[in-house]
Amino acid sequence: MILKKITEAKTYNGEIIKVKIISAEGSVPRNKGTFMLISKKNIYGSIGGGQLEYKVIEISKKNLLKKEFDKEIVNIPLGPSIGQCCGGYVQVCIEKFNDGYLALKNEKNINDLNKNLFIFGAGHVGQELSSRVLDLDFNVNLIDSRIEYLNLQKNVKINKIFSKNPWFLLKKFPHKSYYIILTHSHEHDFKIINKILKLNNYNFVGLIGSKTKFNRFKHRLIKLGHKETYINKIECPIGLKNVSSKKPGEIAISIIGRLLEYRSVLNKIENNDKENLIKINE
Repeated sequence: MILKKITEAKTYNGEIIKVKIISAEGSVPRNKGTFMLISKKNIYGSIGGGQLEYKVIEISKKNLLKKEFDKEIVNIPLGPSIGQCCGGYVQVCIEKFNDGYLALKNEKNINDLNKNLFIFGAGHVGQELSSRVLDLDFNVNLIDSRIEYLNLQKNVKINKIFSKNPWFLLKKFPHKSYYIILTHSHEHDFKIINKILKLNNYNFVGLIGSKTKFNRFKHRLIKLGHKETYINKIECPIGLKNVSSKKPGEIAISIIGRLLEYRSVLNKIENNDKENLIKINE
């Protein structure tokens, strides 16, 4: 079977099984709400791998062959009985759908897998970052004022945007997007940052460069009327704090590490807010 990203299942036209964790206790590989899809030839996403995933895939493959199968709940202890030693326990819902679109239709969390990432700058780091970050399930957009640099990126999954004045594009982009700024021009970088702060509807802003560059930008931005509190939310230098490499590939990996780190914290905050809201409503 071929492993694919869960969002690719939207276009699958045929019967498909959704396996969703509906309860999780103790030490478990993935949390409640995590799901994967299984068709006759493909696996979309993951609920944590290992024997747990192997077991539900086997069950799903058998259920795909049953004409009358609709849905079942399966309890799986993550212990010696399935060759694992996590010590936790999960309950999964295994449900059949007519196609991938219907399987994903009511999954609100699927939107979390489609965060919009806008990378300004198609130079060495931009090329490396746009290619590698696809594994994080972002909608990846690569922007540059130099068409010849954009044309170097051949991956069809990356949306390439050419603009002589890329800062003018920002008002058209979705709210709560992620922005990485690493253009060939400090003045372009500044204009993009200035516009992002004016719109104030972003999730994350990272700027390539030194602390000296950031301090100079900060001084100019304060003069333009921006509040220091918001300016300080810009991450510059961008990437993991303890990584100081100057190689494009390693810089890209460091930025991806920071994006993962940030998104994980954001998801925890959002999940806590949802839990608190449920408690209030109860």
